[in-house]
Amino acid sequence: MPPVAYIRGEIFGRQYPMAGTSNKTTHFGSQTIPEADKAGRVQGVFNSVASNYDIMNDVMSMGIHRIWKDAMMDWLAPRRGQNLLDVAGGTGDISFRFLERAGGGHATVLDLTEPMLIEGRKRAEATQMQDSLDWVVGDAMALPFGDNTFDVYTISFGIRNVTRPQEALNEAFRVLKPGGRLMVLEFSQLPNAAMQKAYDLYSFNVIPRMGQMIAGDRDSYQYLVESIRNFPDQDTFLGMVRKAGFGNAKYRNLSLGIAALHSGWKI
Repeated sequence: MPPVAYIRGEIFGRQYPMAGTSNKTTHFGSQTIPEADKAGRVQGVFNSVASNYDIMNDVMSMGIHRIWKDAMMDWLAPRRGQNLLDVAGGTGDISFRFLERAGGGHATVLDLTEPMLIEGRKRAEATQMQDSLDWVVGDAMALPFGDNTFDVYTISFGIRNVTRPQEALNEAFRVLKPGGRLMVLEFSQLPNAAMQKAYDLYSFNVIPRMGQMIAGDRDSYQYLVESIRNFPDQDTFLGMVRKAGFGNAKYRNLSLGIAALHSGWKI
Protein backbone atom coordinates (compact mmCIF):
# COMPACT_ATOMS: atom_id res chain seq x y z
CA MET A 1 0.00 0.00 0.00
CA PRO A 2 1.54 3.35 -1.01
CA PRO A 3 1.75 6.10 1.62
CA VAL A 4 -0.95 8.72 1.91
CA ALA A 5 -0.01 11.55 -0.44
CA TYR A 6 -2.34 14.39 -1.28
CA ILE A 7 -2.53 18.15 -1.22
CA ARG A 8 -5.17 19.89 0.88
CA GLY A 9 -7.68 21.69 -1.28
CA GLU A 10 -6.17 20.40 -4.51
CA ILE A 11 -6.66 17.45 -6.82
CA PHE A 12 -3.68 15.18 -6.47
CA GLY A 13 -3.44 13.45 -9.82
CA ARG A 14 -0.91 10.76 -8.96
CA GLN A 15 -2.31 7.43 -10.18
CA TYR A 16 -2.15 4.76 -7.50
CA PRO A 17 -1.95 1.14 -8.70
CA MET A 18 -5.39 -0.27 -9.41
CA ALA A 19 -6.52 -3.39 -7.60
CA GLY A 20 -5.30 -6.59 -9.24
CA THR A 21 -7.30 -8.16 -12.04
CA SER A 22 -7.58 -11.67 -13.47
CA ASN A 23 -9.13 -13.46 -16.40
CA LYS A 24 -12.56 -13.18 -14.81
CA THR A 25 -15.42 -11.35 -16.49
CA THR A 26 -17.88 -8.82 -15.15
CA HIS A 27 -20.79 -6.77 -16.42
CA PHE A 28 -20.62 -3.34 -17.99
CA GLY A 29 -24.26 -2.45 -18.38
CA SER A 30 -25.77 -5.27 -20.43
CA GLN A 31 -22.37 -6.37 -21.77
CA THR A 32 -20.04 -9.01 -20.36
CA ILE A 33 -16.43 -7.82 -20.43
CA PRO A 34 -13.06 -8.79 -18.90
CA GLU A 35 -12.71 -7.47 -15.34
CA ALA A 36 -9.52 -5.72 -16.38
CA ASP A 37 -11.46 -3.51 -18.78
CA LYS A 38 -14.20 -2.25 -16.49
CA ALA A 39 -12.37 0.51 -14.62
CA GLY A 40 -11.23 2.08 -17.89
CA ARG A 41 -14.73 1.94 -19.34
CA VAL A 42 -16.25 3.48 -16.22
CA GLN A 43 -13.65 6.25 -16.39
CA GLY A 44 -14.69 6.82 -20.01
CA VAL A 45 -18.33 7.19 -19.03
CA PHE A 46 -17.66 9.71 -16.29
CA ASN A 47 -15.07 11.61 -18.30
CA SER A 48 -17.84 12.08 -20.84
CA VAL A 49 -20.61 13.15 -18.45
CA ALA A 50 -18.58 15.14 -15.90
CA SER A 51 -19.46 18.63 -17.14
CA ASN A 52 -23.21 17.86 -17.14
CA TYR A 53 -23.33 15.41 -14.24
CA ASP A 54 -25.03 17.65 -11.67
CA ILE A 55 -27.58 19.00 -14.15
CA MET A 56 -28.46 15.49 -15.32
CA ASN A 57 -28.92 14.29 -11.74
CA ASP A 58 -31.56 16.98 -11.21
CA VAL A 59 -33.31 16.27 -14.51
CA MET A 60 -33.28 12.46 -14.29
CA SER A 61 -34.56 12.32 -10.72
CA MET A 62 -36.71 15.48 -10.89
CA GLY A 63 -34.62 16.72 -7.98
CA ILE A 64 -35.42 13.75 -5.75
CA HIS A 65 -31.73 12.80 -5.44
CA ARG A 66 -31.38 15.85 -3.19
CA ILE A 67 -34.04 14.46 -0.83
CA TRP A 68 -32.27 11.08 -0.80
CA LYS A 69 -28.94 12.71 0.05
CA ASP A 70 -30.57 14.73 2.83
CA ALA A 71 -32.07 11.47 4.17
CA MET A 72 -28.56 10.03 4.10
CA MET A 73 -27.30 12.90 6.25
CA ASP A 74 -30.27 12.56 8.62
CA TRP A 75 -29.40 8.92 9.32
CA LEU A 76 -25.66 9.54 9.36
CA ALA A 77 -25.96 12.50 11.78
CA PRO A 78 -22.47 13.99 11.18
CA ARG A 79 -20.66 15.33 14.23
CA ARG A 80 -18.14 18.15 14.54
CA GLY A 81 -14.56 17.04 14.11
CA GLN A 82 -15.28 13.83 12.18
CA ASN A 83 -13.04 12.78 9.30
CA LEU A 84 -14.99 11.62 6.23
CA LEU A 85 -13.84 9.59 3.24
CA ASP A 86 -16.33 10.07 0.41
CA VAL A 87 -15.53 7.41 -2.21
CA ALA A 88 -16.75 7.91 -5.78
CA GLY A 89 -17.40 11.38 -4.40
CA GLY A 90 -17.39 13.00 -7.84
CA THR A 91 -18.42 16.63 -7.65
CA GLY A 92 -18.52 16.74 -3.85
CA ASP A 93 -22.27 16.70 -3.14
CA ILE A 94 -22.04 14.37 -0.14
CA SER A 95 -18.91 15.95 1.31
CA PHE A 96 -20.42 19.43 1.15
CA ARG A 97 -23.55 18.21 2.95
CA PHE A 98 -21.49 16.35 5.52
CA LEU A 99 -19.32 19.34 6.41
CA GLU A 100 -22.31 21.66 6.61
CA ARG A 101 -24.20 19.29 8.92
CA ALA A 102 -21.14 18.56 11.08
CA GLY A 103 -20.35 22.24 11.52
CA GLY A 104 -16.65 21.45 11.32
CA GLY A 105 -14.49 18.52 10.32
CA HIS A 106 -12.68 17.21 7.29
CA ALA A 107 -13.74 15.45 4.08
CA THR A 108 -11.62 13.63 1.52
CA VAL A 109 -13.35 13.29 -1.85
CA LEU A 110 -11.93 10.31 -3.73
CA ASP A 111 -12.88 9.42 -7.29
CA LEU A 112 -11.46 7.28 -10.07
CA THR A 113 -12.20 10.01 -12.62
CA GLU A 114 -10.24 13.25 -12.33
CA PRO A 115 -12.61 15.38 -14.49
CA MET A 116 -15.38 14.74 -11.93
CA LEU A 117 -13.16 16.13 -9.18
CA ILE A 118 -12.26 19.11 -11.35
CA GLU A 119 -15.96 19.91 -11.79
CA GLY A 120 -16.46 19.60 -8.04
CA ARG A 121 -13.73 22.14 -7.33
CA LYS A 122 -15.55 24.66 -9.53
CA ARG A 123 -18.56 24.67 -7.21
CA ALA A 124 -19.02 27.55 -4.81
CA GLU A 125 -19.13 25.21 -1.81
CA ALA A 126 -15.66 23.93 -2.66
CA THR A 127 -14.23 27.43 -2.37
CA GLN A 128 -16.07 28.13 0.88
CA MET A 129 -14.92 24.84 2.44
CA GLN A 130 -11.49 24.52 0.82
CA ASP A 131 -9.60 24.30 4.13
CA SER A 132 -11.71 21.26 5.09
CA LEU A 133 -11.48 19.37 1.78
CA ASP A 134 -9.04 17.14 -0.06
CA TRP A 135 -9.59 15.88 -3.61
CA VAL A 136 -7.88 12.58 -4.46
CA VAL A 137 -7.78 10.42 -7.59
CA GLY A 138 -7.95 6.80 -6.46
CA ASP A 139 -9.48 3.33 -6.71
CA ALA A 140 -12.20 2.15 -4.30
CA MET A 141 -10.69 -1.36 -4.35
CA ALA A 142 -7.18 -0.17 -3.39
CA LEU A 143 -7.55 2.93 -1.23
CA PRO A 144 -4.34 4.97 -0.82
CA PHE A 145 -4.82 5.37 2.95
CA GLY A 146 -3.65 3.57 6.06
CA ASP A 147 -5.73 1.35 8.30
CA ASN A 148 -8.05 2.95 10.87
CA THR A 149 -7.87 6.44 9.32
CA PHE A 150 -11.46 7.71 8.94
CA ASP A 151 -14.50 8.14 11.17
CA VAL A 152 -17.01 7.86 8.33
CA TYR A 153 -16.98 6.25 4.86
CA THR A 154 -19.65 7.14 2.32
CA ILE A 155 -20.24 6.08 -1.26
CA SER A 156 -23.21 7.51 -3.11
CA PHE A 157 -24.40 6.08 -6.45
CA GLY A 158 -20.91 4.75 -7.03
CA ILE A 159 -20.52 1.24 -5.73
CA ARG A 160 -22.43 -0.32 -8.63
CA ASN A 161 -19.68 1.02 -10.92
CA VAL A 162 -16.90 -0.71 -8.97
CA THR A 163 -15.53 -3.84 -10.64
CA ARG A 164 -15.70 -5.90 -7.45
CA PRO A 165 -18.00 -4.23 -4.90
CA GLN A 166 -17.12 -6.71 -2.16
CA GLU A 167 -13.49 -5.60 -2.32
CA ALA A 168 -14.59 -1.97 -2.02
CA LEU A 169 -16.57 -2.83 1.11
CA ASN A 170 -13.58 -4.72 2.51
CA GLU A 171 -11.43 -1.63 1.91
CA ALA A 172 -14.05 0.55 3.59
CA PHE A 173 -13.82 -1.64 6.69
CA ARG A 174 -10.01 -1.47 6.64
CA VAL A 175 -9.68 2.33 6.50
CA LEU A 176 -12.39 3.05 9.06
CA LYS A 177 -11.42 3.51 12.68
CA PRO A 178 -12.95 1.15 15.26
CA GLY A 179 -16.43 2.54 15.85
CA GLY A 180 -16.46 4.06 12.35
CA ARG A 181 -19.57 4.22 10.20
CA LEU A 182 -20.26 3.02 6.65
CA MET A 183 -23.09 4.57 4.65
CA VAL A 184 -23.94 3.52 1.10
CA LEU A 185 -26.58 5.26 -1.04
CA GLU A 186 -27.40 3.36 -4.22
CA PHE A 187 -30.20 2.67 -6.65
CA SER A 188 -32.00 -0.53 -5.76
CA GLN A 189 -35.03 -2.68 -6.56
CA LEU A 190 -38.73 -1.97 -6.09
CA PRO A 191 -40.50 -4.75 -4.15
CA ASN A 192 -43.54 -4.70 -6.47
CA ALA A 193 -43.07 -6.26 -9.92
CA ALA A 194 -45.58 -3.96 -11.66
CA MET A 195 -43.97 -0.86 -10.16
CA GLN A 196 -40.51 -2.12 -11.12
CA LYS A 197 -41.67 -2.66 -14.70
CA ALA A 198 -43.05 0.88 -14.89
CA TYR A 199 -39.84 2.29 -13.47
CA ASP A 200 -37.77 0.28 -15.95
CA LEU A 201 -39.85 1.60 -18.84
CA TYR A 202 -39.10 5.15 -17.72
CA SER A 203 -35.42 4.43 -17.10
CA PHE A 204 -34.64 2.66 -20.36
CA ASN A 205 -36.77 4.83 -22.63
CA VAL A 206 -36.47 8.32 -21.15
CA ILE A 207 -33.11 8.69 -19.40
CA PRO A 208 -30.86 7.85 -22.39
CA ARG A 209 -32.84 10.32 -24.50
CA MET A 210 -32.35 12.98 -21.81
CA GLY A 211 -28.64 12.18 -21.88
CA GLN A 212 -28.59 12.79 -25.62
CA MET A 213 -30.56 16.04 -25.41
CA ILE A 214 -28.77 17.60 -22.43
CA ALA A 215 -25.30 16.07 -22.45
CA GLY A 216 -25.04 14.93 -26.07
CA ASP A 217 -24.27 11.44 -24.78
CA ARG A 218 -26.87 8.69 -25.05
CA ASP A 219 -24.51 5.75 -24.60
CA SER A 220 -23.17 6.77 -21.19
CA TYR A 221 -26.65 7.15 -19.76
CA GLN A 222 -27.74 3.88 -21.35
CA TYR A 223 -24.90 2.25 -19.41
CA LEU A 224 -25.90 3.98 -16.16
CA VAL A 225 -29.47 2.69 -16.48
CA GLU A 226 -28.29 -0.83 -17.27
CA SER A 227 -25.88 -0.78 -14.33
CA ILE A 228 -28.78 -0.11 -11.95
CA ARG A 229 -30.59 -3.24 -13.11
CA ASN A 230 -27.43 -5.33 -12.62
CA PHE A 231 -26.90 -4.23 -9.03
CA PRO A 232 -27.86 -6.66 -6.23
CA ASP A 233 -31.16 -6.20 -4.43
CA GLN A 234 -31.31 -4.78 -0.92
CA ASP A 235 -31.00 -8.04 1.02
CA THR A 236 -28.21 -9.41 -1.16
CA PHE A 237 -26.18 -6.23 -0.76
CA LEU A 238 -26.85 -6.22 2.98
CA GLY A 239 -25.21 -9.64 3.09
CA MET A 240 -22.16 -8.19 1.34
CA VAL A 241 -21.92 -5.40 3.92
CA ARG A 242 -22.00 -7.99 6.72
CA LYS A 243 -19.44 -10.18 4.92
CA ALA A 244 -17.00 -7.23 4.93
CA GLY A 245 -17.17 -7.30 8.73
CA PHE A 246 -19.68 -4.55 9.52
CA GLY A 247 -21.94 -4.96 12.52
CA ASN A 248 -25.42 -3.61 13.19
CA ALA A 249 -25.88 -3.54 9.40
CA LYS A 250 -29.30 -2.57 8.05
CA TYR A 251 -30.94 -0.71 5.19
CA ARG A 252 -33.75 1.74 4.55
CA ASN A 253 -35.67 2.01 1.29
CA LEU A 254 -36.10 5.43 -0.28
CA SER A 255 -38.98 6.21 -2.65
CA LEU A 256 -40.35 2.66 -2.21
CA GLY A 257 -37.00 1.10 -3.10
CA ILE A 258 -35.92 3.09 -6.15
CA ALA A 259 -32.90 3.81 -3.97
CA ALA A 260 -31.73 2.41 -0.65
CA LEU A 261 -29.43 3.44 2.19
CA HIS A 262 -27.20 0.78 3.73
CA SER A 263 -25.53 1.41 7.09
CA GLY A 264 -22.94 -0.54 9.04
CA TRP A 265 -20.47 -0.05 11.88
CA LYS A 266 -16.88 -1.20 12.42
CA ILE A 267 -17.48 -2.72 15.83
